[in-house]
Amino acid sequence: MRDLAVGYPGRPVLSGVSFRASAGSRIGLVGENGTGKTTLLRVLAGELAPSAGEVRVVGSVVAVAQELAVEGARTVGHLVEEALAEAHAAAAELAAATGEVDRLSASEEPGRVQTASARLAAALARAERLQVWDADRRADEALTRFGAPRDRSRELASLSVGERYRVRLACRVAQRPDVLLLDEPTNHLDVGGIDHLTEQLRTWPGVVVIVTHDRRLLDDVMTAILDLDPSMDGRPTLYGESSYATYRFQRAAALRRWRARYSAERKRAAALAARLDEAYEGLSDEWRPPKGSQKHRRATRARIHVKAADRLVERLEAQAVDVPVPPLELSFPDLPALPPGDDGSHPLLEVRGVHVPGRLDLPGVRVDLPACGRLLVTGPNGAGKSTLLAVLAGTLPSARGVRHVQPGVRFGLLGQDDDPTGSDAGRTGFEAYAAHALALLERGLLDPGRLVPVAALGLLTEEDLERPLSELSVGQRRRFELARALLAAPHVLLLDEPTNHLSVALVDELTEALVGTSAA
Repeated sequence: MRDLAVGYPGRPVLSGVSFRASAGSRIGLVGENGTGKTTLLRVLAGELAPSAGEVRVVGSVVAVAQELAVEGARTVGHLVEEALAEAHAAAAELAAATGEVDRLSASEEPGRVQTASARLAAALARAERLQVWDADRRADEALTRFGAPRDRSRELASLSVGERYRVRLACRVAQRPDVLLLDEPTNHLDVGGIDHLTEQLRTWPGVVVIVTHDRRLLDDVMTAILDLDPSMDGRPTLYGESSYATYRFQRAAALRRWRARYSAERKRAAALAARLDEAYEGLSDEWRPPKGSQKHRRATRARIHVKAADRLVERLEAQAVDVPVPPLELSFPDLPALPPGDDGSHPLLEVRGVHVPGRLDLPGVRVDLPACGRLLVTGPNGAGKSTLLAVLAGTLPSARGVRHVQPGVRFGLLGQDDDPTGSDAGRTGFEAYAAHALALLERGLLDPGRLVPVAALGLLTEEDLERPLSELSVGQRRRFELARALLAAPHVLLLDEPTNHLSVALVDELTEALVGTSAA
């Protein structure tokens, strides 16, 4: 990829992207939400044409996008068969070529024997590359290890978003293309699934390009990291042979230099404005020379005064450097630990014996959360983690047991699959945020004096907040949902996979904020 640029009408997305990946390369794509990571994968997959630059890909290319549109009555089996079609075709070609050589081996037609042998050699090379003798077992193992449904008759429409993603990921890994493009592959995997994915990618014979926020995956798998965040010179940066820790150190140092340079240029601009005000002072009204001066010299001296001011402007502007605005930085709000009048002697939240038929059953189990507490909910896919969080939040009733909340406790909930583009799709970020605040206020769940302004969080720019939510990227919408969870200054934050779709830089900032916040 050389000097690639991609944009939509009136909105550039990528520019100046260059990198090369050979067999065995594993490139991690990182950057803030909305910088074009998914767009870059679409260009590599051939789904989107660049507006400038050159892209060259050799071999088969397969992309696993974050979202899968379900068409008709397609089943798990359809995805498996599509993924293994090339392997099955290669196996059939190898069998046919082998049979042809066996039939001709005793003949006396050397030309035909030579042609058949060449065909067999090519078929064998293709079969080895695709490992055709292992394809079906590989697909079954991937479905199992990723926690995906193995029943090939199940319709995709009946699966959850996470299940559909795991089925597709398993099929594509079993397919073994030359170039594998993955968009946030660990979002819907448990620990066992991530371990299996890591094992597969570290031995991948071709090229892997991955958009991910997973710091462990970046450390364990990547041979290079491409940061799409614009640098001070406006171009993405490739960190070759870089561990995640080294990348973060180098990036943090570059950001410090950028912010210092930007601050210095802002001070220079302010000084320029002050000097100009001083230089032109008196010229806004009729400029007059000192009293008693000769009348015919007034115009001449005025012209000299103006020219001196103009020369000062030119000199100061020539010294100025156009430094772009540095990227946003998370400004986490000061969340309260206790509601008014609470002495902290009782848990803020307590549930006992939760039972949601068909989803979660915890007889005899008590879960409580004290002020400033920290609770980690973990387990394999399908164990009921999201269900438990919904019960804790009070958005899902339990058929049995008890839920007790201290008076005045406010909650902030970030669901795993929350997406504001439902009823709020046509609203701007500012409008949707205001509507959510009003809804909380009507239900008595908001203290107007503790409202957290969305623009003050550093999650989205004001320009993004003025756009309809449907126009934002998946990551930007996730940032908006995080902001909405913080709106009421909650005493309890309930976060379901909070790092999903976020940039690695924001994950680091959010981690630091959650360690230090007073909220539970």
